[in-house]
Amino acid sequence: MNEYTTVTVERKDGLAVIALNRPERLNAIGGGLERELGLALADVAADPGVRAVLLRGEGRAFCAGGDVKDMSGRAENSAENETGPSPAQQVYQLLHGRRILETILSVPQPIVAAVHGYAMGLGATIALFCDVVIAAEDAQFADTHVAVGLVAGDGGAVAWPLAMPLGAAKYYLMTGDRLDGTEAARLGLVLRAVPPDRLLDEATAVARRLAEAAPLAVQGTKATVNQIVRERMNLLLDLGLTLEGGTFVSDDHREAAAAFVAKRRPEFRGR
Repeated sequence: MNEYTTVTVERKDGLAVIALNRPERLNAIGGGLERELGLALADVAADPGVRAVLLRGEGRAFCAGGDVKDMSGRAENSAENETGPSPAQQVYQLLHGRRILETILSVPQPIVAAVHGYAMGLGATIALFCDVVIAAEDAQFADTHVAVGLVAGDGGAVAWPLAMPLGAAKYYLMTGDRLDGTEAARLGLVLRAVPPDRLLDEATAVARRLAEAAPLAVQGTKATVNQIVRERMNLLLDLGLTLEGGTFVSDDHREAAAAFVAKRRPEFRGR
């Protein structure tokens, strides 16, 4: 088994609980979290004693998405030609963004996401690629790509339109507006919203119910239905990531990242 620093893994009575563990950064993607999450999912996928997975976040958030402070540093280095990945390398790395989504889909056991606090950008996408999402009523969902000058071209473009009406999905993807757990449940983005103090109990109960069901039947049903998600990924993701890659090295993205760190309003110029 692998050892982790940015996630924790616990197994008990057929249920594996994976917790994102960068609470000081609201579990933002960075510091090796994405890689370790993939390894943790692969570990539990290969464990015949695990019949269901519960995914949650430590601290005040599920996952705040990409670490905008890291983005700002990369953007500054790229603009000043300092050490670090070149613009071409950054785009190439972005095109591997489907790896964590493929990993989530390839886990044979059902995955239940328990979402509290922020689920932003890639954080929201990771939750929505799980098989069942239970949210706290005051959880905050958003795909924040456009807010930082990026095309919402990764898994959010796959997951949001599959879960809610197309017009609503386009609105939230193009604006980056937030919706709380209650509204997310009303629109179908999550299965249900519950009071925050009941979230972990409710999500655990759902995960345990799935763990106690016939495993071949549950896993075969998941694999069958996930063909819909895979088909949508094949339709959208290459184009979406290519367009997102173009904006990743844009002036607008650098401006958005710098404005976020400086806590000011960005000024976009379409460059």
